[in-house]
Amino acid sequence: MVSRLEYLKNCYKGKRVFLTGHTGFKGAWMMQVLRYLGAHVTGYALPPESENDLYALLNGNTLIDKSIFNNINDYDALKSALVEAQPHFVFHFAAQSLVRRGYAQPLSTFLTNVQGTAHVLDAMRFLEGQCVGVMITTDKVYDNPERGLPFLESDKLGGYDPYSASKAAAEIVIESYRRSYFNPEHYAQHHKSIASARAGNVIGGGDYSQDRIIPDIVRAIADRQPVVLRNPHSVRPWQHVLEPVCGYLLLGAKMNEAPGMYCEAYNFGPNPDEKVTVETLTQIFIQAFGHGTYLNNYDATALHEAKLLLLDSAKANQHLGWSPLLNAEQAIEWSANWYADSNTAPHTKCIRQIEAYLG
Repeated sequence: MVSRLEYLKNCYKGKRVFLTGHTGFKGAWMMQVLRYLGAHVTGYALPPESENDLYALLNGNTLIDKSIFNNINDYDALKSALVEAQPHFVFHFAAQSLVRRGYAQPLSTFLTNVQGTAHVLDAMRFLEGQCVGVMITTDKVYDNPERGLPFLESDKLGGYDPYSASKAAAEIVIESYRRSYFNPEHYAQHHKSIASARAGNVIGGGDYSQDRIIPDIVRAIADRQPVVLRNPHSVRPWQHVLEPVCGYLLLGAKMNEAPGMYCEAYNFGPNPDEKVTVETLTQIFIQAFGHGTYLNNYDATALHEAKLLLLDSAKANQHLGWSPLLNAEQAIEWSANWYADSNTAPHTKCIRQIEAYLG
């Protein structure tokens, strides 16, 4: 039986991949996994925001075949870069991915997440050969009444806050392009396969973003201060970043293997039975890291964020053979261990975890 690593290497080794958002946290991990698999990667993204971004810490320019720093909303530049690359695969990560920033900057959030996705899909119309496109959205695309049930891909889309709404709108754009230009029934004419992938609340080493729980804990520990938890009882489908990243790669490989199939939306989330609150995550992380403290400071007047969010990933399991390899505690511990190891280069730490995960 072929292992997951062998299967992915057989698919991606030597292939051309166009990766948007490669300077973001998830994108930088994706870039490293693709390099590990032997792919030739062209990245298109804004420059890293700070020297603490994972891409900068990795010296990412040395890990990618070509890195283009530009805005996803510069359609002409994006189209030119994509057509020049002539990729076998497109993975679209580029996004404004923070809920609270979405509240502060709603217009740019909608522009990047909706129009930016349309730009990528439209540029793909001008590719000459066969191409697989995996559009990354989020678990927050669903209209969430917080009824306690995991979301299925067929559930109603929605969005209370601008970020969630922008990603739900992006899903509608994806479906429109899939029906209008990349219809699986007409694959012989256009040679494009398009799917969307929904995951969120990923954790892992190298994330230093604002308003995310793991980076908040790490900064508090570094400052010798307790981390303040805004929503200690909120439940999220926490998962290590390698879980969805490898899920996206598996989806892309299946689409490449059977063109015209798998052109749908897929959830990638942990076992819904593993309901881990923000407070429990903090406790596990601090214990694994070795020290740190926290304070609960629930604010009833704070900006709205869902208290409960769970995904049903049975479809990914049945169609793709994907299932999470790490439970929530392991995902948190892997993350803590990455940050706690200050004597090892960031790229080396990432590669060790990629090898352990795929090995």
